Amino acid sequence: MGIPYDDVVIITPPERAGDPSIITVNCPDKTGLGCDLCRLILFFGLSIVRGDVSTDGKWCYIVFWVVGKPTTRWDLLKRRLVGVCPSCISGSVIHYYRSQLQPQKPPDFFLLKLCCFDRRGLLHDVTEVLCELELIIRKVKVSTTPDERVMDLFFITDTRELLHTKKRKEDTCDRLRGVMGDAMISCEIELAGPEIATCSQGSSFLPGAATEEMFRLELPEEHSNGSPNANNVSVTMDNSLSPSHTLVQVHCQDHKGLLYDIMRTLKDYNIQISYGRFFLRERGQCEVDLFTMQADGKKIVDPSKQNALKSRLGMEVYRPLRVAVVSRGPDTELLVANPVELSGKGRPLVFYDITLALTILDTCIFSAEIGRHMIGGREWEVYRILLDEGDGHSVPREKIEEGVTKMLMGWK
Repeated sequence: MGIPYDDVVIITPPERAGDPSIITVNCPDKTGLGCDLCRLILFFGLSIVRGDVSTDGKWCYIVFWVVGKPTTRWDLLKRRLVGVCPSCISGSVIHYYRSQLQPQKPPDFFLLKLCCFDRRGLLHDVTEVLCELELIIRKVKVSTTPDERVMDLFFITDTRELLHTKKRKEDTCDRLRGVMGDAMISCEIELAGPEIATCSQGSSFLPGAATEEMFRLELPEEHSNGSPNANNVSVTMDNSLSPSHTLVQVHCQDHKGLLYDIMRTLKDYNIQISYGRFFLRERGQCEVDLFTMQADGKKIVDPSKQNALKSRLGMEVYRPLRVAVVSRGPDTELLVANPVELSGKGRPLVFYDITLALTILDTCIFSAEIGRHMIGGREWEVYRILLDEGDGHSVPREKIEEGVTKMLMGWK
């Protein structure tokens, strides 16, 4: 049995200006599918304002109402969404989901070596081009020399799986040259060997005082930097409304990627969603109702499991990313921590948002590094940005932390 390939994902444009576009997904089900779809929607810069999910355990029907930019590449988004649906093939039909899927081959890592003359906003411009080309930044090392030259080392993977070809490499360098102009000195792309992958690991040292505060897992009673208070977050679970499902309800303030943060948490806990809906209310308040079950098809009745899931969900919707500005000797360092899914994927566009926020704040980057760290039993993608304050122009640390946080969370 199958359905036409083109009907797996249908994107309906808005009927009137200002209305959301509608993304409909009709395909076999799997645990974590909602997370994978939401991650792609976030990667394309779209915001979900409403959502409905329904599944019988074999087949699912998902509808997202989304808003985005006029430059959204809808055809490309459709192809990427179809690509994450189970059993989708390049032919004309789609088959029922097979529970035992073949393990996917890990993507090839490539090293992009970019040498150029420094200028304000340069790193953000490079990051923007790589995102447009669907090149995923896994790790990065950026350093500035005394003669104002910059050596950027980007460890990247290619969503299109074409970076091994000469044409794809040339197209990438040409696009970078187009935005950098005379500032570019050289551009090289090569397959990263095992020794390169080892060098790409982040420093094992993180400031102790900063990490203790950044990676705290408990919800604070109050917050003082202008972000929504933790008291606005409510996570409840109810087993009385369904004979076979546990209702998980989340009420909180909206932020960029909210539904992704909820879905990735449930995916990591191996929780399946049978039915769910998401609403964005007035003043940015969100309501999420999810009828869920464990992988064994049973309700979540163990009090310890309930408390663990409620605590994790509460923290993930309140503080999905951790931001701190600390002292590094006489210098100022920006730290941003991004939780990594158990599948190994991190939140998309984090480095893009960081560099955009710093560009708006007119703050230069002296060096940058992305590395993965195991902290508190979880893997984190940690961005370490050493800020350039050599010209005497210094933005207050509180303003940097606030500006980066608001950009990452999508707050005005």
